[in-house]
Amino acid sequence: MGTQAMHRYYKEKSIFLIQTLTMERSDKKEKNVQPSTKSKPRRLLSVKSTNSKERSQEEEGGGLPPEMHSKLQNLFRLIEKEFERLHQENVSLTDKIELLTEKYNLLGSNTEKVNNVEKSDLNVEYTDTSNKGSKKPSTSQLMSQKLKTTYKASTSKIVSSFKIPNQGGGLYCQLVQKYNGHRDGIWEVSCCRSGQAVVGTASADRTARIWNIETGQCLISYHAHNGSVNSIRFHPTDSLVCTGSGDGSCHIWKVQIPTISDLKSKSPLESPAGSGDDEQEDDIDTADNQQISKIKVPVSEFTGHEGPIASADWWSNGTQIVTASWDRTVKLWDVEEEKVIHTLEGHELEITHASAHSVQKLIVTSSQDTTFRLWDFRLPTMHSVNVFQGHTDTVTSAVFTTKADHVVSGSDDRTVKVWDLKNMRSPLATIRLDSAVNRLSLSPTQNVIAIPHDNRQVRLYDLSGNRLSRLPRRHRQGHQRIVCATSWLDDTNTRNIQLFTAGFDKQLLGWNVVF
Repeated sequence: MGTQAMHRYYKEKSIFLIQTLTMERSDKKEKNVQPSTKSKPRRLLSVKSTNSKERSQEEEGGGLPPEMHSKLQNLFRLIEKEFERLHQENVSLTDKIELLTEKYNLLGSNTEKVNNVEKSDLNVEYTDTSNKGSKKPSTSQLMSQKLKTTYKASTSKIVSSFKIPNQGGGLYCQLVQKYNGHRDGIWEVSCCRSGQAVVGTASADRTARIWNIETGQCLISYHAHNGSVNSIRFHPTDSLVCTGSGDGSCHIWKVQIPTISDLKSKSPLESPAGSGDDEQEDDIDTADNQQISKIKVPVSEFTGHEGPIASADWWSNGTQIVTASWDRTVKLWDVEEEKVIHTLEGHELEITHASAHSVQKLIVTSSQDTTFRLWDFRLPTMHSVNVFQGHTDTVTSAVFTTKADHVVSGSDDRTVKVWDLKNMRSPLATIRLDSAVNRLSLSPTQNVIAIPHDNRQVRLYDLSGNRLSRLPRRHRQGHQRIVCATSWLDDTNTRNIQLFTAGFDKQLLGWNVVF
């Protein structure tokens, strides 16, 4: 029975109980009335037979005595508990259905392979016998062929049982590493672009952290913000990081990665992948506190927004910074002089995300006003603005592809769209999903879109709108709450981890994605 059906059932049951109790009380009063008044309507009798005190009680209590109200309250409590129990059962059944679906798809693919093997073997056998002289196969040959086919079928089933099923069939995805340490949800994750094997996270616990990709160890913790850290980005070439915060400021701070000799030999996060033990996070952070380098003073601080900064990014080869705020403005800052160069206005509601192109002087911003805007500074004398109105709800993120004239946008309207900036009338591809989309990312080498959802899922699509895969969630391998952001690692050929996902369950997860 669905949730809405259960809700209607208990609502009708409650209304029926109220009507029954009201009728019983009216019948009791009717029995106490003299016989000469039986022909009068019940409602008039009940009005005349009650005094002013009883009428006030009925008006306050809806015509029911206190004991009846207590019974109704107890009934509604039971209904609420029943709804909670049904919700938990629904969540567990959904996970079981997903697992059974994956097993069914795997079994179907294996059966198809076995049938193809049998057909090919039989064709080869008949072809060989026809070459020898169009004689029918003997009994021994048929028996040998049957044994060969049975052996191959059983062997293929055994081998396929060791393979991890892949929902989309195009990519192989496996959880490799968990990074625990934050005390609140993680809003954004960013990979280092200067070649260092580190990844950064921005969290609602007012800190930003730098992690060793291979060991999972937290190397640096930044504590200079007074509000939630909403954004983190690495400098393209230098060991610098910029972070945007809910306190309305953007900070630049230097990252000094410790050498291997400075770190202890043991890895602080040796818990098995997929364990999901959140209760051990505080112990892990305390035990390895002496290994974490804490930074409390920024190198540069940029203040000027009147609201929280939702996103900050490096621009123009790292000489400038772009900040997007809830005050509906975008500011361009000169890093050396620490002053505002441009203030971009136009969005009607809060800005949710900003992304700068790595080569061209282009900026794309998304907003709660259901639009995203392209800011073009390629002409030195002027800049132009293009507005895209293809979504029906908040646009949570918009990023550039490897081509300068393509943008991918994600929205709370449960769609992801690929746009050609030369033709704004309609998107090149529309991906329709079953949950709201958060901060997506694009693989720099394969152009694969990693889409994080509110329903704890992460799906992978190509730019044509074809589904490639979904990150597995069996045995609690995936996130347990909203997945807020994803980030691809540029160097996908030499490392075991290619994709990072961050969620409001305080976890950063590293995934191996084989193309």
